[in-house]
Amino acid sequence: MAENNELYNAILNGDAKKAHAATEVALAAGAQPMELIADSMVPAMNEVGRLFEAEEYFVPELLLAGRAMKSAMELLRPLMIASGQKLSTRIVIGTVKGDLHDIGKNIVASMLEGSGFEVIDLGADVSPENFVAAVEERKPQVVCMSALLTVTMPAMKTTIDALVSAGLRKQVKVLIGGAPVTSQYAREIGADGYSENASGAVSLVKSLLTAA
Repeated sequence: MAENNELYNAILNGDAKKAHAATEVALAAGAQPMELIADSMVPAMNEVGRLFEAEEYFVPELLLAGRAMKSAMELLRPLMIASGQKLSTRIVIGTVKGDLHDIGKNIVASMLEGSGFEVIDLGADVSPENFVAAVEERKPQVVCMSALLTVTMPAMKTTIDALVSAGLRKQVKVLIGGAPVTSQYAREIGADGYSENASGAVSLVKSLLTAA
């Protein structure tokens, strides 16, 4: 199916109402959920990421685009579940224990979902035990952790250690991010990668999955 320009533009422009309406119209015309995701939503979010890297879009635009994408997914997700369709890759994401900041995490989650991944968002202040439980129950391919405070960064290592203890570490790729986090810290704690922004996180997930 050709790109649905109305849906593409609505997401690119961060217009949730138009994205919802365009999705309804497309579905009524016979479009399939996975076609809308692959042909319109993923390209739109890819363009949002490109504009962010080019410094033409900033955090507010990312948030609005993510909200518009979610409004479309609200219509598509039940149809996909009913038909047994699944997105190819599942990602668990959360802000680590002791850290209540979630704006950056929310942007990354939106970008990942808009890029065609299934995202399970655990929220903020997520304990290592809850990360482990989510990996056991939902069987993701990737775990993403965020920390905005230097004092909560050690919780990332604690979570990775918990995954090791539970025998789950080899089953998932672990990515970390957040203002105080660095690529060196990622290597020190045994993470598989680090990104300093949402667009980079999407690219990193794709590259790690391709290399797996």
